[in-house]
Amino acid sequence: MKRWIALALLSLGLAGRTVAGNVVPPSGFTALFNGRDLEGWWGCGTEDPRSWMSLPPDQLRRKQEQSLEDLRTHWRVENGELVNDGKGLYATTLRNFRDFELLLEYKTVPKADSGVYLKGIPQVQIWDTTAEGGKWNLGADKGSGGLWNNPPGSPGRDPLVRADRPFGEWNHLRILQCGARTWVWLNGQLVVSNATLENYFARSTGYESPDPTVPRQPVPPEGPIQLQTHGGEIRWRNIFIREIPGDEANSILRGQDPEGFRPIFNGRDFTGWTGATGDYEVVDGAIVCRPGRGGTIWTTEFFTNFVVRLEFKLPPGGNNGLAIRYPGHGAPHLDGMCEVQVLDDQYEKVRGPIDPRQAHGSAYGMVAAARGYQRPNGEWNYQEVTVSGTTVRVELNGTVILNADLSKVTQTMHNTPHPGATRLFGHFGFCGHNDPVAFRNISIAPLP
Repeated sequence: MKRWIALALLSLGLAGRTVAGNVVPPSGFTALFNGRDLEGWWGCGTEDPRSWMSLPPDQLRRKQEQSLEDLRTHWRVENGELVNDGKGLYATTLRNFRDFELLLEYKTVPKADSGVYLKGIPQVQIWDTTAEGGKWNLGADKGSGGLWNNPPGSPGRDPLVRADRPFGEWNHLRILQCGARTWVWLNGQLVVSNATLENYFARSTGYESPDPTVPRQPVPPEGPIQLQTHGGEIRWRNIFIREIPGDEANSILRGQDPEGFRPIFNGRDFTGWTGATGDYEVVDGAIVCRPGRGGTIWTTEFFTNFVVRLEFKLPPGGNNGLAIRYPGHGAPHLDGMCEVQVLDDQYEKVRGPIDPRQAHGSAYGMVAAARGYQRPNGEWNYQEVTVSGTTVRVELNGTVILNADLSKVTQTMHNTPHPGATRLFGHFGFCGHNDPVAFRNISIAPLP
């Protein structure tokens, strides 16, 4: 109850204040803006964050230093408020963030157009919502707070309600982001609910490549907060952030399993499972592969189309897999529809090179998944896998890392045939590979 009261206060902007440069963040938060100057910020425009994150450290430092003259020209601090004149580069945090809760207040003027970039990706939109603003054709009439750069019609693109306050009044934003999953409250009202922020910078080429070794490019695993502004003066204050630990992020992402989901592991024994159960054990409510052992176990039940939710934990160099539509015999990655790889993202540092189609989340040997979205070894990760027809979609810690139609795969690793790739029913299971990889909180929902 205390936490819900605290969140209610935060959503109303009553906790944490900037008064004459004296910043007092709410409990658990840190101030991104100190109320006095631009310490902790640099200037960057609408630029793919991967392009500058990949620069050598000295080149990145030079880029950041060169941006400061522009920042000082167009940004200033007045009475504890960060003010932009509507021009120039966007104020960008030097620090990058992964899972976070962001609080801020802004005050805009007629004709201005602004927003908040999350992990360097546009954006939580801030509009002049009046007819005189001239942007109703772009959706300004629906209000601020939406993920405006998402594809039209996609969840979160337009806000659920119009919650903007009149010009001259401060608006309060609360933004929660775990992976690419995003929630936005504007002035205490939920305007975006559990929507995926799509990668604006991948739109021109699409998310999927015809080369199965080239993974999709979702929102980066981490990145800066950017205050985007153009067309008119905008003021910001009380900019606070709280980094969300992995266990809390997993809980937020899972929420309450919707209707249709049911557990397929009871947390005590292998009731409902068959196969090499002697190669696994149940430890603290989790299925764990025994070290040095590694057969396949699978549900006695068959599934066709489904969504499976689970948590997994990897040791360094850990290797396992999810058997999808496994027939109960043969190799899961060949005779089943596929094996969705479960592998330490740092596997090469421990055991040597791999093909991109062997990385975590990949349809093993067929289509590569995006990398870099795992939590550190020893922490629990949350994953959802959706299987529908011949498509497999993998969402790891809130970010979609694979979305592939296996019927369209023409190039496979080592040119090995995958006869089960278009198999439409089978068992769900785990493919052990000698490492103590753990799985828990396993639930499944059949799809039509």
